[in-house]
This record gives sequence, C-alpha cells and structure tokens, in this order.
Amino acid sequence: MKLFGHAVTAALTLAAHKSYIEAFALSSSSPAAAAAAAAAAAAAAAAATKKSSFTSQNVVKKQCNNYNVAERSSQQLSMALDTQYETTSEASMDFETIRKLPYRQLQKYCKDRGLTANGSTAALRTRLLEDLGLVTGRSEECDTSGDEEICPPDEIVFVDESDPDFDFNALVTEIQEKSSMGHWKAAVRKLKQLSKRYARPDKPVPEQTFIAVLEACVANRLHGARASEPARKIMEDMAEQGYTIPANLGNQCVVNCLGNGPNGSHDGCGGIDTALAMLAAMESSPSGSQMITVDTYGAVVSALSLDGAVEEACLLLRAMVVDHSFTPPLSVFSDVAHAAAKAENMGETVLQVLSLAKASGYILDSIASAQSGRELLASGVIAAEQMNNLPLGLRLLTAAAKAEGCAPDKGDALVASTSSAAQRACTLIHRRAIDTAVKDDNWKLAVKLEELMVNRSLTPSTSVLRKVVGVCVKCEKSKKATSFLLEWIQRAEDGKAEKPPLSVFNNVVNACEICGEEELTLVVLDAMKKVHQSEGNIVTTNIALKRLAKQGNLMAVEGLIIGMLQAGMEPNVVTYTTAIGACVKAEDSAMAVEWMRRMRSRLVMPNCYTYNTVLAACLDGKLESTIRASKVATEMLQDIQKELRDGLKGSSEYTSVIPDAYTKVLARSLMKQLRENWRSGEINMQVAKSTVRVPLLKLVDFDKSEAAAEIQKQKETAKAQLGEDAQLNSEELNQDLANVVAMAK
Repeated sequence: MKLFGHAVTAALTLAAHKSYIEAFALSSSSPAAAAAAAAAAAAAAAAATKKSSFTSQNVVKKQCNNYNVAERSSQQLSMALDTQYETTSEASMDFETIRKLPYRQLQKYCKDRGLTANGSTAALRTRLLEDLGLVTGRSEECDTSGDEEICPPDEIVFVDESDPDFDFNALVTEIQEKSSMGHWKAAVRKLKQLSKRYARPDKPVPEQTFIAVLEACVANRLHGARASEPARKIMEDMAEQGYTIPANLGNQCVVNCLGNGPNGSHDGCGGIDTALAMLAAMESSPSGSQMITVDTYGAVVSALSLDGAVEEACLLLRAMVVDHSFTPPLSVFSDVAHAAAKAENMGETVLQVLSLAKASGYILDSIASAQSGRELLASGVIAAEQMNNLPLGLRLLTAAAKAEGCAPDKGDALVASTSSAAQRACTLIHRRAIDTAVKDDNWKLAVKLEELMVNRSLTPSTSVLRKVVGVCVKCEKSKKATSFLLEWIQRAEDGKAEKPPLSVFNNVVNACEICGEEELTLVVLDAMKKVHQSEGNIVTTNIALKRLAKQGNLMAVEGLIIGMLQAGMEPNVVTYTTAIGACVKAEDSAMAVEWMRRMRSRLVMPNCYTYNTVLAACLDGKLESTIRASKVATEMLQDIQKELRDGLKGSSEYTSVIPDAYTKVLARSLMKQLRENWRSGEINMQVAKSTVRVPLLKLVDFDKSEAAAEIQKQKETAKAQLGEDAQLNSEELNQDLANVVAMAK
C-alpha cells in the first residue's frame, strides 16, 4: 500500500510538470489553448499537492526517527516490543507486564529501583521502562536507505498552499460537537487522534477541548465509572501541558471513580489506583492541592481502608489533618480505625486515628451521639483489648457514656453493641479489670465494674459473679455480699443469669456469721431455700457447726454430727476440724484426739489445718496434753512421708499435710510447755528431750529440710493442673478451714 501511494504521488507530480511545459509551449501560438493547458496543469498540481500533503504526514514522517518520547510514547513502546527479547532477555518484567501495572504498583516498583515515585501514570510507566532498558533513544536523522523511491527528485519543488491547520481545527470542532451531544466515547477517540496526529509543541490541544471532553466523561457519575480511565488520562495530559483542571470536574472524577468492589472499583471500572492518579494530576496542576476538597480526600481514605490498605489510609488521613488543616468527617476516621482494629497487631494505628480525630477538633466525650463516632470509639475499645490496655478501654466507654442525644439508651451501651467484636472486647476488658480488683482485694471497684457491665448491656459470667461475691466475703462486707447475692437471684429469675450455686450462699452466710449479722443470715438462708428448695448442704451445716464450736458446746457439736450421719450426709474434713475447734474452746485435748481418730475411721484424712487445731487444743499446760501433742506430731510426720512417697492428690490447700508457719509456732509453744513440765518435776528432762520433744523439734526444723522444697514444688504443680472452678472451690474450702483455725487461735 505504501508503494502504491508513492507511485500515485509521483505520477501526479510528473503530470503536473508536463502540463506546465505544454502550456508554456502553446502560449506563443494560441493563448486560448495555453489557458486550457494551464488550468489542467493547475488541477494536476492541486491533486499532487493534496496527495503530497497526505504522504508527507503518513509516509515520510513514519520513516524518520524524530519522535519525541513524551508525545509518541505509545508508538515508541510498540517498537520496543520488537527489540525486547534482544535487550531485556534476562529482565524479570516485560513491557506488557509494566503496561498493565496500576498506579500504586508503578509507584512501588519505582521506589524499589530508587526512582522518583511522583507524577502521572504515563510518567511513572515511562520512567520504569527506561530504567529497565525497554525504551531507547532514536536518531532524529532521516534514514532513507532502502526507501529512495519516497524521496522526491531534486528538480521538483512542492509548494503547499493549503491551510496547514485545517484538519486540526476541523477535528477540534468535531470533538466539541461530540462532547456537547454526550458522546463521550467518540469524543475521547477523536481527542486521542488529535493529540497523536495533529498536535504539535507550537500547536497543542486547546484547554477548552480537554474540558469539553472531561465534562462529557463526568456526566452520570463517570457513566458508571466506565469513563474513569479516559478522564484520568485527560487530567494527566492537562497537568502535563500546564492547564488548570477545573476543581469541580476534578473532584467529581475522583469521587465517582470509586466504588465498593475489589480495589475500590465499580463493576471492574475505576478504582483506588485511578483515583490516586487523578489526585496526583490535580496536585501537579497550576492550582495544586488547593482545589482538592476534604470530601475528595475522605473518599479516597475510606476506599483505601475498605481495601485493607490501612497504612496508606492513615498516612493520607494524617496529611489531611496536619498538612492541609482539614477536618474530615467522623466516618473517615471510623473507616480507618475499623480497618486497623480488624487487622492484627495494629492497635497503635487505632490510637493514632483517635489522636488525629482529637487534633481535628472532635471531643471524645461527645462523638458517641453520632453513629460514626460510636464506631470510632468501638474500634478504640477493640484495640485497647488487643493491647491489654484496660484503663484506655474503660476510659473510652466512660467518654461514650457522657455523650448527649443517645436516649433512650446510653452512649457506652450503644458502643458496646456496635458489633460482636466490640461486645466481646468490652466483656473481656471488664472481666480482666474485675480480676485485677479481686486480686487487690478492692471490693468496691469489683462491685462497680460489675454494675457497669450490666448497665452497658454486657452479661457477666457466673465465674465473674462468684468472684465479686468472694471478694466481698473475704473483706467481711456481709451487707454488700448479701445485697449482691439477692440481685443475682433476681437476675436469675428474669432469665438474665444462672442461679447462684450453693457454695455462694454458704460463703455469704459465713460472712454474715463472722460479722454477727444474724438477720442477714436468716435472709440468705431463706433465699437459699427458695432457689434450691433445700435447707442447704454440708457447707451450710458446717457453718451452723462453727457457731456451736465458738461456744465450746461439745455435746451440741457431737449431736449435730450424729444427725448429719443419720441424714446420710457424710462429714468432711471441715466438719471434723470444726469439731476439734470446739475442743480448743473447751480445753479438752483428749476429745480433740478422739475426733481425729473418728475422722480416720470414716476414711477422712486430716490435713495441715486439722493437725494445727489438735496441737492448739493441747496447749493447756498439762503434761498429758504435751504427750498427746507429741504423738499427734509423730502422726503428722508419718503423713508427710506418705505424701512425699505417693504424691499430692487433689487440692494442695485442701488435702496437704505439709506444716505451715502456724505449725512451727504451735510446736515451739508446746516445747516451752514441755520445758515447764520438766521444771515442775512432772517429767525427767532427759526423758522429755529424748522422747517427747523429738517430733516437735522436727516440725520446727521442717522448712529447712530438702523435703520442704519438694513438697512446695508438688503444690505448685497440683495448683496449675486445677481448672478455674476447681480453684475457686478449693479457695472456698481453704477459707472455711482458715476460719476454724482462726477460731482456735
């Protein structure tokens, strides 16, 4: 086709030349014939001129290597494909791969290769291709080797008298018409043709032409984002040529090219990369970033957050607040915080978002009145739970509670119910805070935190309620323990909690007994009958037994234990230890030893508390009691060796016979009592030292032996193997035994 065009052009040129010669020859003989020949020559010259104009633009110029890279990038990249396998055969990326990279990927690869990551999509792509060697410079000289037929003869000179801008102006007019009719696709194609074929450095595409096509693209929300890429290219071209992008059109393009699809796209069109490229074009235009509105930036930040690019979203949000002094909507902060809280190990990012919100002028104590503000606070609570920052989580919920305009609910309750993740985080924060308060014996804080849980529509677990009651009982706050228990019962009747177990009733009754609150004791017992339809269990009986033991009424104690056996209720170690405690009050060491014999006959093994109580009963100054104490100490040492041999079974605090500090105090007191006995002449000193004092001295020195370290190790292992509920039950039994020993003291 090229050769055919060249041949036609040459033929027309020669015909015109020949016609002029004939006209010159006829001019002297016949003026009329000369005029006709001249007209024919003019027609031939016009045809030749028109054809030569076409060939000069579409044939000759295509053979010359004088393309500018910025203006002819697409054609030059196509030629790079032909030499790609020769120049970059070892490269990891080829032209097609780079051509399909989105804006953010182009920025990433440029940064990785130490190149500038700013500019338009075409600039980034060209920069990367040049660095990889896929675009090379071309000679501007005309290489006519092999194409001699297209060069005109030296004796022929062409003169183009047509309008050189006719095609340019005609195409501009056509573009304006297509744009005004809303035919954006046709307008874009014509604009591309105008830019590639007719535009020159001294004759660029007019600014109004760009704006007209951009307006056609922006209509109907970028035509469902399908016109996003053409709009992006137009904006980049305008910025490259120094034109001012209209602020309203630029902001509409950025916002409308974003959707809810992958990468912020809308049905596969537009997306975050396109929006970022548009923002870069607007920032590089003469008006700069001043034309970009806060809503435009906010839309990009929200899209980045939705796509999971939390770090990029946070950086752009920080630029909005710090660099541009914008006040983004709460929804933008909420989107970034939610994405960061949803990711792992990004709690610090959530705190940064909260700090930026505060720096923007928002008050944390009032933002809970808006849905976006509640979502922001909920993300902060989730981050606080992830970081185990209990004070921060509670502070954010307190701030939400102060917000106005949340009626009929409160702000903290709405924040806690924002999502399942927020509800879980709030529950865990309160639970851990209650555990800390219980550990510190801060019963007021524990009760207050439990009340806040209920007010915030959170459901405390049974273990949490037991811990709150337990710390009140431990601190001997019988009134608060009773009122809390009655509230628990009411919640159980309303179906909002499980009913309290018997052990909780027993603990509260025990606290009331210790504090001397007999009326409260009756109230708790009546509540126990109502909830469990029972007079109680063995723990309740032990509490009644303890009251008798305090009075030293041995007959009543024995009668109550006999009644338990007749009712089929087997006494436990607490029961027998309490009975022995009654012997301490009655100063009857013989009966104390008898009760220990009886408990062994019922296969109930004594523990450290039982032995301590028996030893305490022997401190009456009598030699017979001292001798009994020596025998009891011998039995205790035998049980210690058995525990070392067979291992610890059950709770270390409930079944262990290992001596404690009080055991050492009792043994020393008994040794002093023995000294008084031999000084009074009741027993020979040498006999006393060699027989009676030996087991007592071993108890005093037990903590220095190697067996003590081994026993302590077994205790820790057994405690670690118990579950949470088992440890609570063990602590309750241990508390009962401790109360008995305290009574004996």
